[in-house]
Amino acid sequence: MSSARAPELTVVRPGEGEERTLGTIGVVFKLFGEQTNGQVSVVEHPFPVGACVPPHMHTREDEYSIVTDGEIGFRSGDREVVLGAGGYITKPRGETHTMWNAGSSPARMIEIISPAGFEHFFWGVTELASAGPPDPESLAALAADHGLVFGNAPWLDDVVARYGLRRPPG
Repeated sequence: MSSARAPELTVVRPGEGEERTLGTIGVVFKLFGEQTNGQVSVVEHPFPVGACVPPHMHTREDEYSIVTDGEIGFRSGDREVVLGAGGYITKPRGETHTMWNAGSSPARMIEIISPAGFEHFFWGVTELASAGPPDPESLAALAADHGLVFGNAPWLDDVVARYGLRRPPG
């Protein structure tokens, strides 16, 4: 017999959720782990044209992405793919990955994070960036608190050049 309590009903209507900027891309908070008994969190990421996320590795969670608008490129380990609306991809923990807008119009994706908790990293970044570019030491401490490692990606310059992207910070 399980003693786990079922999460309470949460309704997020189209267009709802708190939208903030992470600098390179945006984030719209849809479901926090506090609403799912820590099982998953859900955010949306709008990608402006030319946007590229700094390569990074999660040590605690896996991510599942669903492209809803435009085209988004993904690189995880030595695998690369561009997906249009309706495409899904898994990004396993322990593997350096990045994402970018691979098209000529804004793009958007839903990110499901399991287990929940990493959404608080995104929230923290938006808090740090509210007064301008985040202090690198504060950003590094926040990343460490959430098991995030910004990675060396020798393939990044090639991706940036091929897609005409703005080089991400880091």
